[in-house]
Amino acid sequence: MSTPVFSIITVTYNAAQWLERTLLSVLRQSYPHVEYLIIDGGSTDGTVELIEQYQSGIAYWISEPDRGLYDAMNKGLRRATGDYVLFLNAGDCLHTANTLQEITASLKKSVSLPDVIYGDTQIVDAEGNSLGLRRLRPPRRLTWKSFRMGMLVCHQSFIARREIAPSYDTTYKLVADYDWCIQCLKKAKGIKNTRMILSDFLEEGLSTVQRKASLKERYAIMTKYYGPVSTLLLHGWFAIRFYAAKGLKGRV
Repeated sequence: MSTPVFSIITVTYNAAQWLERTLLSVLRQSYPHVEYLIIDGGSTDGTVELIEQYQSGIAYWISEPDRGLYDAMNKGLRRATGDYVLFLNAGDCLHTANTLQEITASLKKSVSLPDVIYGDTQIVDAEGNSLGLRRLRPPRRLTWKSFRMGMLVCHQSFIARREIAPSYDTTYKLVADYDWCIQCLKKAKGIKNTRMILSDFLEEGLSTVQRKASLKERYAIMTKYYGPVSTLLLHGWFAIRFYAAKGLKGRV
């Protein structure tokens, strides 16, 4: 099997506070076949100066205005040349310095490279301290139908073959990554569960307005792929489960 190249893409905008930890997690990887790309939206807070400080380890970067997060991610996709693409936001990290090496080692027994590689996610706070594993856990066997239960695999722990990766649908402003992952899974012929923690995800609270908007977008995506009746019934079950868990918590 050929040695895969991982194109890791970080999209930023005024993210100087968080970017260095992401940069270092990529640049310190023991696995050498990495193409790192940074797409910045025209930051004015020192982000560009930080990128320039580490540019010897960056294959491509640009700083210019864009039309939003997913427009910038599409720019990264168009520039990527590796076998796989992985997105890490500023503040997110690969779990250890050996993460990509361990992923590649897990593929040695495969006859061909899988189209999708996935794993678990650790949530971290602003200081990088672990808050535990993500509440939604990746299933043992993942298919595109798995996502009818929500985004069971964090985007930062979802690695797709570049040749099957579509552009992000920029009509969605908050959850186009959910739609993107489903599209990748529908195309995928081979899907590899690494059974490893692949990324550390920086916990950032959404405003109430953002949360409501993201739920609305997710509902539209679920309806598109899984049908209106199935989606409505599933959300009824989600509501029952949520209030049951809330009731149990209140009695503890």
